Amino acid sequence: MSWNICVVGAGKIGQMIATLLKTSTHYSVTVADHDLAALSAFNKRGISTRQIDARDSTNLEQGLKGFDAVISAAPFFLTPAIARAAKASGAHYFDLTEDVAATNAVREMAENSDTAFMPQCGLAPGFVGIAGAALAAEFDELDSLHMRVGALPLYPTNALKYNLTWSTDGLINEYCNPCDAIVNGKRVKTAPLEDYELIGHDGVEYECFNTSGGLGTLPETLGGKARAVSYRSIRYPGHRDILRLLLNDLGLESRRDLLKEIFETALPRTDQDVVLVYCTAKGNIDGALREKSLINKSFARTIDGQVWSAIQITTAAGVLGVVDLMRTGALPSKGFVRQEQVKLVDFLSTEFGRLYRAGDVTEQNKAA
Repeated sequence: MSWNICVVGAGKIGQMIATLLKTSTHYSVTVADHDLAALSAFNKRGISTRQIDARDSTNLEQGLKGFDAVISAAPFFLTPAIARAAKASGAHYFDLTEDVAATNAVREMAENSDTAFMPQCGLAPGFVGIAGAALAAEFDELDSLHMRVGALPLYPTNALKYNLTWSTDGLINEYCNPCDAIVNGKRVKTAPLEDYELIGHDGVEYECFNTSGGLGTLPETLGGKARAVSYRSIRYPGHRDILRLLLNDLGLESRRDLLKEIFETALPRTDQDVVLVYCTAKGNIDGALREKSLINKSFARTIDGQVWSAIQITTAAGVLGVVDLMRTGALPSKGFVRQEQVKLVDFLSTEFGRLYRAGDVTEQNKAA
């Protein structure tokens, strides 16, 4: 069965999603945005477009009629409006948001709905939740699950050792908002930038620290089943200390518009990036204490004759993998759907999930 998809948002991730759908025989795709200049680039590549202003509820609802599914690749603050319009038009709804409040709004809309609502479908939250849930399921008794994700420049040159690779608003949310976690068996909110650790992979040292939104609904699903569950962002060492200076000492946590201006003025964007997913779980298997890790490392690559960044590929593949599973009946088609309802093996077998296989999903385990 073929699906007709509307992608709302003509930014970098929207471009990647539309390109992957265009190359598939199972989908037709239309990109919607208010910016005609942004839409013109899609028209030149043979992708259908529609001018829609997501801030105009009537225009949005009318524009989304006739689609099997809507994917929001728009800023997080537009999430509730797009989800509401998707519901009114009878379409399944997916998004990439890391924003907890926006996700809660989508969840409320999913109650008693005749279509499915599946937010937080990108990389983190998104694929990392699928991977983490798969690791957790391998244990008879789960003690801890720690998930870490970084979208990093391959060639860092500035003091932050960082380039912009995705939404600046989303990045600031991660650095400033409270973080969901399980600590000592209880669901809690932890402070961003805390729980600092150093890890290594392929001879490179990284730092990790708490950031908001990456866990999705996993703390709820694993509540009462694990002693510790956390999500942390991966950066090159030194990044966290400069963030503390900016956010705490200089007070930019309460001046997010200024922080966004500084980031977008001073930090260049790059397509030469790497995405590292590093999940570790510990617990009992057959009476023995064991530890297992799942690691995925993805790089930029050429798709449909164009070079795409690792963060574009992994984020777009994250949402399209679950869209494909819903299209084929492997996921519920009504109500709220969580990432951890997706089986990792099923996700990786989809035409889009295979893009993660190209990034080398590897599992390691050892007796603790």
